[in-house]
Amino acid sequence: MTELLLAVIVGLVVFQIANLATTVYMHRAAAHKALTLNRPLTFGFRFITWVTVGIKPREWVAVHRKHHAFTDVEGDPHSPKVLGWVRVQLTNVALYRREARNDVTIARYAKDMPQDRWDRVLFDRAWLGLGLGISFLIFLFGPLLGLIAAAVHMSTYLMSNAAVNAVGHRFGKRPYENTATNVLWLALITAGEGWHNNHHAAPTSARIGFKKRQIDFGWWAISTFRLFGMARVRHAQPVLVGRSLEEQVAA
Repeated sequence: MTELLLAVIVGLVVFQIANLATTVYMHRAAAHKALTLNRPLTFGFRFITWVTVGIKPREWVAVHRKHHAFTDVEGDPHSPKVLGWVRVQLTNVALYRREARNDVTIARYAKDMPQDRWDRVLFDRAWLGLGLGISFLIFLFGPLLGLIAAAVHMSTYLMSNAAVNAVGHRFGKRPYENTATNVLWLALITAGEGWHNNHHAAPTSARIGFKKRQIDFGWWAISTFRLFGMARVRHAQPVLVGRSLEEQVAA
């Protein structure tokens, strides 16, 4: 039982490491240019992404940018308003993969992220990266516990990221006038991604939890990287694309 609990905990730790790479590197830095990471840190996040989830960053960036271009209307790759939130929650992986295979989407929305030599040699070989990551867990904990840790990581990562698209556009609060929502529990398990209404209100902000009580682990990590000169933030304060609902009522 103790070893099983350890495997679950390790899986959850890997899940959070993958979340951090997703929100800081792929989402805030690569997709929205909200911050710039130095080259060693960028490479580190690329490697972490490769061995934990096998996602090709340029594909993730292209799909996400298209989501912002067609938010909750026809053309959105994973809109719960168009497809239903249950379908998005349960089939988000398939919806993502379908759009990621669209060469037109990649060419249009990720033209600033051309394939480089590291992609050709390593990072575009998704199964190799995932195989190395799982093999490392098996080496550390043995076949059974290593596979359990990998299963815990992948299931929690896939379901929580699906929830950002599904729950984060269906349930929760909308302080700003957009179709996304703020969901506290979702923010806590996705390194801040649950403050999705905030994000759609200020897509180029490196900080997604705008208020002190809005816990944003991704921003805490970014602040640490800034302290050591490893990251540079684009805006000191969030630049809103529209007024908050409170401001509109007051007007």
